[in-house]
Amino acid sequence: MDFDLFSSSSSMEKPKKLRAALLSSPGLGHLIPVIELGKRLVADHSFEATVFVLPLQASRAEAEIIESAMAPKLLDVVELPPPDLSAAGLGPDASMAMRLVVMMREARPAFRSALAAMEAQPDVLIVDLFGAEYLCIGDELGIPKYVFVPSNAWFLALLLHSPTLDKEVKGEYVDQTEPLKIPGCKPVRPEDVVDPMLDRSDQQYREFVQHAGEIPMGDGILLNVWEDLQAETLAALKNEEFLGRVVNGPIYTVGPLTRPVRPAILGKELLDWLDKQPSESVMFVSFGSGGTMSAEQLAELAWGLELSQQRFIWVLRQPAVKSLDGSFFDVGKGVAGDEALSFLPSGFKTRTRDIGFILPSWASQVEILSHPSVGGFLSHCGWNSTLESIANGVPMIAWPLYAEQRLNATLLSEEIGVAVRPKVLPSKKIVGREEIEKLVRTVMVEEEGHALRARARDLKSSAQKAMARGGSSYESLCKMKEDCQMRIRWIKQAH
Repeated sequence: MDFDLFSSSSSMEKPKKLRAALLSSPGLGHLIPVIELGKRLVADHSFEATVFVLPLQASRAEAEIIESAMAPKLLDVVELPPPDLSAAGLGPDASMAMRLVVMMREARPAFRSALAAMEAQPDVLIVDLFGAEYLCIGDELGIPKYVFVPSNAWFLALLLHSPTLDKEVKGEYVDQTEPLKIPGCKPVRPEDVVDPMLDRSDQQYREFVQHAGEIPMGDGILLNVWEDLQAETLAALKNEEFLGRVVNGPIYTVGPLTRPVRPAILGKELLDWLDKQPSESVMFVSFGSGGTMSAEQLAELAWGLELSQQRFIWVLRQPAVKSLDGSFFDVGKGVAGDEALSFLPSGFKTRTRDIGFILPSWASQVEILSHPSVGGFLSHCGWNSTLESIANGVPMIAWPLYAEQRLNATLLSEEIGVAVRPKVLPSKKIVGREEIEKLVRTVMVEEEGHALRARARDLKSSAQKAMARGGSSYESLCKMKEDCQMRIRWIKQAH
């Protein structure tokens, strides 16, 4: 019996619950999986959990996610004060990734203060990808510390191998003529590298490589996939002859961590419209919490949807002026509305009024994807969106924009087999209306679409089994808890 984890007053008392402190970096792509991880730890593994959140800005989207974590109350959620970035030297054109890195760095004093204010010290620290610099706080507190990577195994492999690539590859990655080799894994095409690797002279590249070196300093890595989704890549990550030698502790597959479905949140008008459509007949078009496109591309997308003659729901935003992640810091604040409609082709809304439904700026995505009428998803391939689509058995049109989305799109179309994609990267060239029409019809009505849908359904079933009691992801979190308890005992004995 583990007496260290029990109260000494009575042998009949319940075991002391482990208390986890989880830190989410800004953005829904981090906030959602961190909160869902916290919920799993509490509901399935008898943890107590406090999630520390660094909000981007007050928005309806963020507020709904935080509220869902607290009703019914499973978690404590602590919102950290937004850091003052005025002295950080960030220019107006600083990338999304660079702004996130700086925000997290500047928020460290606030996080230390918030931890100190907790009624009881946490027993374990879990930080997400942008919080690897916070692992030292786990050492200071004398508690186990883990990194949660809310993405896939191929991305993690590239990330962990990037310090080696930094030394071995000469010149820019995007200029290489051969794919970048990762031990035991599918090579990465130069055009698929993640955004921070696009320019090696940029500060965000140096931050990326530095982060890659910090992640293995935790006591383990939690990854938002399940074993059957990427078995070969996970094997390479665990094999000492390949990437296993880089990772300090175990890799725990804990996914898919996705939001629970709450149909009532959709609103009567949209729900009524969806209920009237035939089964699997609607293409859902959304570019996540931050994705935008040019005015020219937006018009071509509208024409492509119209020409396809397929039903659609489109989450519409104003076109981007400069970057494809242009709305990342404005998510859920209603920045589209009637202004975005002005960029559509003349008469588009009238001509498509019987088959299309336009939503301004933001939508409750998981509820839409779970509706029986939805049969396809034109997506930016953010990992949250990808998992929500797979978890609902919905095939995709992969339309990558920024971050690691190009990598995800290749994974989905070439390895996992649940997506088709344009011939050229949408971030490089305008995708024309004829190609968009063909992609939509391929997924919704053609034979290839039926095969994609069958594969998506198989993965939906596989994901459900992984998350159920006794499944691979459930057991992986059980193992993480056991390892955590063992490490706590070891730390106590060492002191």
